[in-house]
Amino acid sequence: MTPSRIAITPVTAVTCDESFQVIPDAAIHLEDGAITYVGPAADAPEFTPHETFGGPHLVAMPGLVNTHCHAAMTLLRGYADDMALEEWLQTKIWPFEGGLDAEDIHWGTQLAVAEMLQNGVTTFADMYFQHRRATEGLTASGIRALPSAAVIGVFPDVPGQVAEARAWAREMKGAGEGRVLPSIAPHSLYTCDRDAWTAVIEAVEEVEVPIQTHASETRFEVEEVRRQWGATPIQALDELGALEHHLIAAHCVHLDERDMEIMARPSRGGSAVRVAHNPTSNCKLASGVAPVPELRRRGVDVGLATDGVASNNRLDVWGEMRLAALIHKAVSFDPTEADADAVLRMATLGGAEVLGLGDRVGSLEVGKRGDVILVDFDKPHLHPLHNVVSHLVYAVDARDVETVVVDGRPLFHRGEFRTVDVEQAKAEVQRRARSLARKAEASAG
Repeated sequence: MTPSRIAITPVTAVTCDESFQVIPDAAIHLEDGAITYVGPAADAPEFTPHETFGGPHLVAMPGLVNTHCHAAMTLLRGYADDMALEEWLQTKIWPFEGGLDAEDIHWGTQLAVAEMLQNGVTTFADMYFQHRRATEGLTASGIRALPSAAVIGVFPDVPGQVAEARAWAREMKGAGEGRVLPSIAPHSLYTCDRDAWTAVIEAVEEVEVPIQTHASETRFEVEEVRRQWGATPIQALDELGALEHHLIAAHCVHLDERDMEIMARPSRGGSAVRVAHNPTSNCKLASGVAPVPELRRRGVDVGLATDGVASNNRLDVWGEMRLAALIHKAVSFDPTEADADAVLRMATLGGAEVLGLGDRVGSLEVGKRGDVILVDFDKPHLHPLHNVVSHLVYAVDARDVETVVVDGRPLFHRGEFRTVDVEQAKAEVQRRARSLARKAEASAG
């Protein structure tokens, strides 16, 4: 990275650290990718920046963290809506995905990266196949990512998939100047058998990378895993030894008391299971509502996630914040559940902790990496201003993001992308998605 010095001032800074400060008339200094000062502008040390961002109407905060998505599924946006998960996967998604090649996935991922940057997401976890070509593009984009090599039991040559995942993960460690951190992603317990899971666990032990998977998303899945494994998904993962590693589990909707006890056990600097909470996807697929407030009370690490756009339609963490804050109040009949501070934390530092990045990003603190976004509060829907954090959760829209900085490098500013050719990505995805849909429908018909 080229040495850089960026000043962000004047702004209102929301730190999202343990103190959760809101600092009016603040300054933030970034030098060579790291935060060197956060505090009142009047107390800031002398600093000569190469570039300055800010304004009295802007709120600065850490970038949003999307803890689970399938980025290249931008190719399937709006393709198969209003269906149950199992039918949706088997009759629509998997047949469509069967026609994907590496270039399709590259361009789908590029469009997803552009969408997330525009929406203020600076870090995301991805789970998909044809990972090599996709990772090249996201590395060049400058975004921070936890991509994975997927292992999918319904695809051929599972041992070969695991061997490739192990080799790729070893190669990718430290890529993108440390912004790209690999993981291995067995799809689930109902699509990967014991041999596949045992091989994955051996691989992550050797390469020392996290595991991403789906767990307890639907009642059907829980019953299918009970049939195949004789236990709930969480209990089966525990019996396998998967929880002795850094395991990120998406969804975790249908849990019993024993599941939650297991998930809350300490493991590798966090909880035994770190949860990616996908409220919109879970609502759209009618999967249910995850018991997130109870998990957080027990000490389980929880971050927010969008899932893929095929089951959400947007990569919008602001929307996930708003829905998470509302839905947990509705199902508990308690308006104090999932308050604004808790939800904003899940979207920032909590999400970073789920991904194992809490010591690097997720809050505005000296020494952390310079992942900062600026939100324009000079909008009708953000007036009057009584409470900044409340507005960030309940009123801000993704279109209010003005500037996005990752690792001290501006990637998006006032509608312009600095590292992604968004027009080409849109055109490529439009062309490829139409062709893929025609092929999928022809093969199904």
